[in-house]
Amino acid sequence: MATIGDICMAAAINILSAFAFFVAFAILRLQPFNDRVYFPKWYLKGIRSSPMHSGGSVKKFVNLDCRTYVKFLSWMPAALKMPEPELIDHAGFDSAMYIRIYLLGLKIFVPLSVLAFAVLVPVNVTGRYLDHRKDLSFSDLDKLSISNIPPGSQRFWAHLTMAYVFTFWTCYTLYKEYKLVTSMRLHFLASQSRRPDQFTVLVRNVPPDPDESVSQHVEHFFSVNHPNHYLTHQVVYNANNLSNIVDKRKSLQNWLDYYENKYRRNSVTRPTTKTGFWGLWGTSVDAIDYYNAEIEKLLNKEATERERVISDTKAIIPAAFVSFKTRWGAAVCAQTQQSSNPTLWLTEWAPEPRDVYWPNLAIPFVELTIRRLLMAVSLFFLTFCFMFPIAIVQSLANLEGIEKVLPFLKPVIEIHTIKSFVQGFLPGIALKIFLIILPTILMTMSKIEGFTSLSLLERRSAGKYYLFILVNVFLGSIITGTAFQNLNVLLHESASEVPVTIGVSIPMKATFFITYIMVDGWAGIAAEILRIKPLIVFHLKNAFLVKTEKDREQAMDPGSLGYATAEPRIQLYFLLGLVYSVITPFFLPFIVIFFGLSYLVFRHQIINVYNQEYESGAAFWPDVQRRVITAMVIAQLLLLGLISTMDAANSTPVLLALPVLTIWFHIYCKHRFEPAFVKFPLQDAMVKDTLERATDPNFDLKTYLQDAYIHPVFRKHGCDLPLAVDDEENILVPTKRNSRMNTPGESKRGSDREDTEN
Repeated sequence: MATIGDICMAAAINILSAFAFFVAFAILRLQPFNDRVYFPKWYLKGIRSSPMHSGGSVKKFVNLDCRTYVKFLSWMPAALKMPEPELIDHAGFDSAMYIRIYLLGLKIFVPLSVLAFAVLVPVNVTGRYLDHRKDLSFSDLDKLSISNIPPGSQRFWAHLTMAYVFTFWTCYTLYKEYKLVTSMRLHFLASQSRRPDQFTVLVRNVPPDPDESVSQHVEHFFSVNHPNHYLTHQVVYNANNLSNIVDKRKSLQNWLDYYENKYRRNSVTRPTTKTGFWGLWGTSVDAIDYYNAEIEKLLNKEATERERVISDTKAIIPAAFVSFKTRWGAAVCAQTQQSSNPTLWLTEWAPEPRDVYWPNLAIPFVELTIRRLLMAVSLFFLTFCFMFPIAIVQSLANLEGIEKVLPFLKPVIEIHTIKSFVQGFLPGIALKIFLIILPTILMTMSKIEGFTSLSLLERRSAGKYYLFILVNVFLGSIITGTAFQNLNVLLHESASEVPVTIGVSIPMKATFFITYIMVDGWAGIAAEILRIKPLIVFHLKNAFLVKTEKDREQAMDPGSLGYATAEPRIQLYFLLGLVYSVITPFFLPFIVIFFGLSYLVFRHQIINVYNQEYESGAAFWPDVQRRVITAMVIAQLLLLGLISTMDAANSTPVLLALPVLTIWFHIYCKHRFEPAFVKFPLQDAMVKDTLERATDPNFDLKTYLQDAYIHPVFRKHGCDLPLAVDDEENILVPTKRNSRMNTPGESKRGSDREDTEN
């Protein structure tokens, strides 16, 4: 059981680590040769120029102005100065709303901390129950928690009252924030300039037709069923194999650039490489000649594959991007059922072109349900298997329980320095290490499921990550930690006493989570601003691969926020804060520090560093709301279960109303605000269309849209893909289908025979 001394040692280590990271960042960001690492966003916008282009030979690399080092923390107020409207224009709506999640945490937990320390801490401290429980392992920190209240005490009414106050304040804050973000989203969408996705829908599961190609079938269907609004379309090609060839060629080109630069620096001997895996074994050959030959082979293979994709009808998959003359027409199509068969002609808003995840468009629609079922089963087993490393981490956090079962380890464990380090620092860092590889696994699973946009992939991965954290990191830590902490008691006491022991022990897990917050939420956030990995990668590329200014821009990787992992991590802190706000109020200041530090750091990062890959208009916000509500319900149920084990029978029925009220609040908010995040109002679409026709009546929308959704491997090489040919003046729809009807359907007679028959 971690004591106050252990927590203080962990706090000292993490505070010093965070301060060291900030000092290192303050020094490194001032050096001219690091400018592209710490301010890449301004370079991408073309606003900033490299300071290495001016000054003497030394000043090009090292900042010799001592005055700039005095204000080494000046980046902090600078990060807070940019107003939110300007931040949205500069960094994008998604990034600005992501920062508001941290602000939401501050709005919730700062008042909760004040109330908890003013009311609950005095009530808990004066309970003095733990002083009489010699059979439980506890520390002085636990005397600040609800565990220090005697069973059946009237003091539980203070916790019950605060539970209601905390719930109402959290719901009020969530409602105001949801309302504000919804209003800002609608205003952002209404004020956006023209974009291809505003006029385009993605159509999937196009039914096969024996007489028409996919392109002709799509054109005929939408010309008939949306005659006044259909404009053009682009069929989707299965170019995954071609894309793999292009990626492989680019990888080889990087190696060729590396060896050419190496030879240019030392032209005495030509560089060599081995033909085996990663150049580790095999025949030694001339590296430049080898990679030139390999690239030439891939270029020929690439040209052949590109020609095959364009000419082979089987390479066209039953999906298309269909564009309309107006936003109103696109909104009607995207938000309505197109066919009497609800499994055919499925339409949804098209992602913006840079948001499309092209490999998944080629997945047959029939496979999607099977893929998602398999991934759901895989997620279940993955979550279950991770219980074992979580249990190992908990064993580190509860050495007293291990001592009772394995007494021969006591001489080593009882060494003060070792014990403080293991209990105060090691569990948090061990848990963080276990979670490093998890995001990659979950993102791969989401890709297998077949989602068609990067934004949706990240949101689905975030959902999996949150579920994993909830089950393993939170519930798993509490269950296994309680078992280790009171192992001897659980093995020897009667079955009727086990629930009471677990109920008393749950608040004691706060010390483990405090150590995790300090490692991940303090030192981890401070390390985020230092950008160690991008710094090393940039200088390696700059030393060995960069030849031109364009190469240098490619080596400058700004990265993005990484919503798939960052948002679930924030939700863990919401969960911990809400669970322990009533149970262990001492926990809350650690949460407040996390949200304040994160808000400052990530605001700086989105202003100067991160370049978001896509813009979804904060489509993730309903997920944020839902997960905070889930955390509230879990906190209420745990409090209910905890109080029920403490003979507080009078308090339990009153507490039952809280989860019901919280769920009702969620349902209300869902119906009130969520439609704005999944649909586009027809009224707003008509207003924007009318305004655009008045201000720019001669704009050629068809030319603007016709190549917006061409696969990147074709666009980059200037390939001419067959596009739909539309005759807007012709009322009749040309078709090869054997039918007299002007709507798609099966028949034995053809509309192209009508003229001859008449």
